[in-house]
Amino acid sequence: MEGPKSENAADLTSKETLIKRYKLKPIWRLFMIVNLGLGAYMFVKPKKKTTSKEANRDVGNDKVPVEAFLQASATSIPERPPPPVVLEERERVPEDQQHDLLKWILEEKRKVKPRDLEEKKRIDEEKAILKHFIRAKSNPSL
Repeated sequence: MEGPKSENAADLTSKETLIKRYKLKPIWRLFMIVNLGLGAYMFVKPKKKTTSKEANRDVGNDKVPVEAFLQASATSIPERPPPPVVLEERERVPEDQQHDLLKWILEEKRKVKPRDLEEKKRIDEEKAILKHFIRAKSNPSL
Protein backbone atom coordinates (compact mmCIF):
# COMPACT_ATOMS: atom_id res chain seq x y z
CA MET A 1 0.00 0.00 0.00
CA GLU A 2 2.90 2.29 0.46
CA GLY A 3 3.77 2.16 -3.20
CA PRO A 4 0.57 3.73 -4.42
CA LYS A 5 0.54 6.32 -1.65
CA SER A 6 4.03 7.48 -2.45
CA GLU A 7 3.16 7.79 -6.13
CA ASN A 8 0.04 9.81 -5.30
CA ALA A 9 2.04 11.98 -2.93
CA ALA A 10 4.65 12.60 -5.62
CA ASP A 11 1.91 13.44 -8.15
CA LEU A 12 0.28 15.88 -5.72
CA THR A 13 3.51 17.66 -4.95
CA SER A 14 4.36 17.99 -8.63
CA LYS A 15 0.84 19.27 -9.33
CA GLU A 16 1.11 21.75 -6.47
CA THR A 17 4.42 23.08 -7.74
CA LEU A 18 2.97 23.43 -11.23
CA ILE A 19 -0.01 25.35 -9.85
CA LYS A 20 2.25 27.61 -7.82
CA ARG A 21 4.51 28.15 -10.81
CA TYR A 22 1.59 29.14 -13.04
CA LYS A 23 0.07 31.38 -10.37
CA LEU A 24 3.32 33.30 -9.99
CA LYS A 25 3.91 33.67 -13.72
CA PRO A 26 1.51 36.63 -14.24
CA ILE A 27 2.84 38.32 -11.13
CA TRP A 28 6.40 37.86 -12.34
CA ARG A 29 5.50 39.30 -15.76
CA LEU A 30 3.80 42.28 -14.13
CA PHE A 31 6.82 42.87 -11.92
CA MET A 32 9.19 42.79 -14.91
CA ILE A 33 7.00 45.13 -16.99
CA VAL A 34 6.72 47.65 -14.16
CA ASN A 35 10.45 47.44 -13.53
CA LEU A 36 11.20 48.03 -17.21
CA GLY A 37 8.81 50.98 -17.34
CA LEU A 38 10.30 52.54 -14.22
CA GLY A 39 13.82 52.06 -15.53
CA ALA A 40 12.92 53.64 -18.87
CA TYR A 41 11.30 56.58 -17.08
CA MET A 42 14.35 57.10 -14.90
CA PHE A 43 16.64 56.90 -17.93
CA VAL A 44 14.61 59.34 -20.02
CA LYS A 45 13.56 61.46 -17.07
CA PRO A 46 12.28 64.88 -18.14
CA LYS A 47 14.25 67.76 -16.70
CA LYS A 48 12.53 70.37 -14.59
CA LYS A 49 11.96 73.66 -16.31
CA THR A 50 13.17 76.58 -14.26
CA THR A 51 10.95 79.60 -14.07
CA SER A 52 12.33 83.10 -14.38
CA LYS A 53 12.05 83.61 -10.59
CA GLU A 54 14.15 80.51 -9.90
CA ALA A 55 16.70 81.58 -12.49
CA ASN A 56 16.95 85.02 -10.87
CA ARG A 57 17.48 83.42 -7.47
CA ASP A 58 20.24 81.25 -8.87
CA VAL A 59 21.98 84.27 -10.41
CA GLY A 60 21.61 86.24 -7.18
CA ASN A 61 23.38 83.50 -5.19
CA ASP A 62 26.44 83.68 -7.40
CA LYS A 63 29.31 84.77 -5.13
CA VAL A 64 32.12 84.98 -7.70
CA PRO A 65 32.71 88.56 -8.86
CA VAL A 66 32.40 89.09 -12.58
CA GLU A 67 35.66 91.02 -12.87
CA ALA A 68 37.67 88.14 -11.43
CA PHE A 69 36.12 85.75 -13.92
CA LEU A 70 36.80 88.02 -16.87
CA GLN A 71 40.42 88.65 -15.85
CA ALA A 72 41.16 84.95 -15.37
CA SER A 73 39.61 83.95 -18.69
CA ALA A 74 41.34 86.75 -20.62
CA THR A 75 44.80 85.71 -19.46
CA SER A 76 44.38 81.97 -19.93
CA ILE A 77 43.13 81.87 -23.54
CA PRO A 78 45.54 83.07 -26.23
CA GLU A 79 44.03 84.39 -29.44
CA ARG A 80 44.55 82.32 -32.57
CA PRO A 81 43.80 83.52 -36.06
CA PRO A 82 40.90 81.75 -37.76
CA PRO A 83 41.87 79.03 -40.22
CA PRO A 84 42.10 80.19 -43.83
CA VAL A 85 39.05 79.54 -45.97
CA VAL A 86 39.83 77.51 -49.07
CA LEU A 87 37.52 78.18 -52.00
CA GLU A 88 37.24 75.47 -54.59
CA GLU A 89 37.18 76.59 -58.17
CA ARG A 90 34.29 74.90 -59.92
CA GLU A 91 34.05 73.99 -63.55
CA ARG A 92 32.46 76.60 -65.73
CA VAL A 93 29.18 75.80 -67.44
CA PRO A 94 29.50 75.93 -71.25
CA GLU A 95 27.66 78.79 -72.96
CA ASP A 96 25.34 76.40 -74.81
CA GLN A 97 24.16 74.90 -71.54
CA GLN A 98 23.87 78.38 -69.99
CA HIS A 99 21.65 79.48 -72.86
CA ASP A 100 19.46 76.38 -72.52
CA LEU A 101 19.32 76.85 -68.75
CA LEU A 102 18.17 80.46 -69.09
CA LYS A 103 15.46 79.39 -71.56
CA TRP A 104 14.29 76.69 -69.15
CA ILE A 105 14.14 79.18 -66.26
CA LEU A 106 12.08 81.54 -68.42
CA GLU A 107 9.65 78.74 -69.28
CA GLU A 108 9.26 77.90 -65.59
CA LYS A 109 8.65 81.57 -64.74
CA ARG A 110 5.88 81.63 -67.36
CA LYS A 111 4.20 78.63 -65.69
CA VAL A 112 4.08 80.31 -62.27
CA LYS A 113 0.70 81.78 -61.34
CA PRO A 114 1.12 84.89 -59.18
CA ARG A 115 -1.02 85.29 -56.05
CA ASP A 116 -1.14 89.08 -55.99
CA LEU A 117 -0.13 92.12 -58.00
CA GLU A 118 3.27 92.58 -56.32
CA GLU A 119 4.30 89.00 -57.07
CA LYS A 120 3.17 89.44 -60.69
CA LYS A 121 5.37 92.55 -61.03
CA ARG A 122 8.35 90.74 -59.50
CA ILE A 123 7.95 87.77 -61.86
CA ASP A 124 7.60 90.09 -64.87
CA GLU A 125 10.83 91.86 -63.90
CA GLU A 126 12.65 88.52 -63.56
CA LYS A 127 11.31 87.42 -66.95
CA ALA A 128 12.50 90.68 -68.54
CA ILE A 129 16.01 90.14 -67.13
CA LEU A 130 16.04 86.55 -68.41
CA LYS A 131 14.90 87.67 -71.88
CA HIS A 132 17.66 90.29 -71.89
CA PHE A 133 20.29 87.61 -71.10
CA ILE A 134 18.88 85.22 -73.72
CA ARG A 135 18.98 87.88 -76.46
CA ALA A 136 22.51 88.97 -75.54
CA LYS A 137 25.40 87.54 -77.56
CA SER A 138 27.39 86.59 -74.48
CA ASN A 139 25.89 85.10 -71.32
CA PRO A 140 26.95 85.94 -67.76
CA SER A 141 29.33 83.41 -66.29
CA LEU A 142 27.70 80.85 -64.02
